[in-house]
Parts: sequence; structure tokens; C-alpha cells
Amino acid sequence: MNLLRLDHVVKEYKDKRAVDAVSFGVRTGKIFGLLGPNGAGKTSIIRMITNITRPDAGHIYYEDEPMERHHIENIGYLPEERGLYKKMKVGEQLIYLARIKGMDKQSARTALQAQAEKYEISGWWDKKIEELSKGMQQKIQFIATVVHKPKLLILDEPFTGLDPINTNLIKDDIRQMAADGCTIIFSTHRMEQVEEICEDIVLISDGKNILEGSVDQIKQDLKEYRYTFSYMGEFRPVNAGDILEVKAAEGHGTLRTTSAVGPEYALRKLLDAGNIISGFAEVLPGLNEIFIRTVEKNPALV
Repeated sequence: MNLLRLDHVVKEYKDKRAVDAVSFGVRTGKIFGLLGPNGAGKTSIIRMITNITRPDAGHIYYEDEPMERHHIENIGYLPEERGLYKKMKVGEQLIYLARIKGMDKQSARTALQAQAEKYEISGWWDKKIEELSKGMQQKIQFIATVVHKPKLLILDEPFTGLDPINTNLIKDDIRQMAADGCTIIFSTHRMEQVEEICEDIVLISDGKNILEGSVDQIKQDLKEYRYTFSYMGEFRPVNAGDILEVKAAEGHGTLRTTSAVGPEYALRKLLDAGNIISGFAEVLPGLNEIFIRTVEKNPALV
């Protein structure tokens, strides 16, 4: 079931169509990657989902209802451009932002103090935002975004400025929120982060969605039937019609087949040639490779 669905959504600014009939669904309780090059239309899509702007055509549905302003109560949004008030104290600001999301003061304070301990910011409660490092401010903003336990969480470059320890802490929180039923849209340029935590993705380029689906299925659909292997002793050449390419050197090698055969065929041909194979694995494309390859195949969209 989709928590969120876009149906042929269009957004125009003067003579520029920033979002061009984009359609995709975000499954409930999943971590969804919203990807694309700079200027692709991702921010325009997020702004429409959060009701900052409205579509010029098409529809956005939240739990199968047309998206309206009251749905915003269920959304947490961490924008790439942070919006903390530099002169306010950390505690005052966090409580203020939590109350905007509908929490009463006591509930907000209790929840925020628990988060402050987890993220080790309790000692900064009475400090002004401007006294904090960029990474510390990022933690404050993340806490403010999730404290009201939104059903839909939108994160735009959430790890900017964070050290590896705090990055992993937030990653763990993201996974736990998804496990608890929160639906998460994750937008970033870091494909390795998407590959690590996202289950589904959509790739936007020049306002159009050019690739959509589960990460695992996309990798299967776009694989090039490549394999790596290791061997012992002398390598013996492989000759077979469905084997397109074999390279071997110093105990390791790569092999590529046609799409008509699978890994069992490739391994069998290596063995039939008299090779002693000590390791064999299929090579699936990474998201970074998929991103580059897909955008390059759509030159009109770049």
C-alpha cells in the first residue's frame, strides 16, 4: 500500500517546466530514495508534497486522499537549507518547533530531553544555536524534525556536516522509524548512502521520472551478466557461444555472458575447460553506476 502517490504532477515556473508529469508511489513503512542530478526537479517535488507550493496539474494523494494542508501535521521535513533561529537557545527552539507540530509543552520537553541524551546534546540545552558547530546544528534540526513522530518523514541531505559516529546514529534511527511504520523519503547525491538504506527509488532528470522501482529489482533488470572468479594453477581458455568475454590474470578473472544463460552456465564452462575454481560471484551494478548510465542514456534530459 502506498502512503503517498503522485499522479502526473506538473509544476511550471515562468517558461520552465520543473516537474513534467511525474508519477510514482511511496510504499508505507519503506525508505524511498528520491534521486536526480542538480536541477532535476527534486526540490520542486518535495515542496509540493509538503504543501509549500501546489501542482499546476496532476494530483498528489496521501493515504489515497487528495493531499490537503491538514495532512502536513503528519509530515516531518528536514530541508537541505537548514532553518534554525541562530539567536534562540537550543532548548527553547526545540520546544517551540515541537509545539508548532501540535505537541503540548510537557510532552515536548519529555520527548526532547530523551532525544538530547541520545544525541549527547544535553549540555547544550541553554546554548544559542549560533554557538554550535555545523554538525551539532544538524543534530538539533534532525531532532526537531522527528520529535512529533511523523507518519511521513522527508530528509534532504540529512548527513551533511555529521561525523561518522553521528551519521550512523541517525541511520539507525531512520531504520528504526521505518520498522515502526514511518514512511521515509530520502533525497541525496550520495549513491552509496541510498544503496545502504533505501528499498525503493525514483530517478528524476529534467523534471521527468526515468527510472523507478525496488533497488534489488532495478539491479537485476540492469545487470550486464558479469561474473568474477578466482582460480588455482594455470588458467585454461573458455570457448563457448554464450561466453562473450573472459579475462584472467594472477588467480582472478572476470567473465561476461549473453542474457540467454545464467551463472550456472558460466561456472560450468569454466570447470569444463579444466579450471580449478575457488570462488565465483555475480556482479550486479551499483546505484552510482545505474544513476550515471541511466541519465547518460537520456541525453535530452541532461
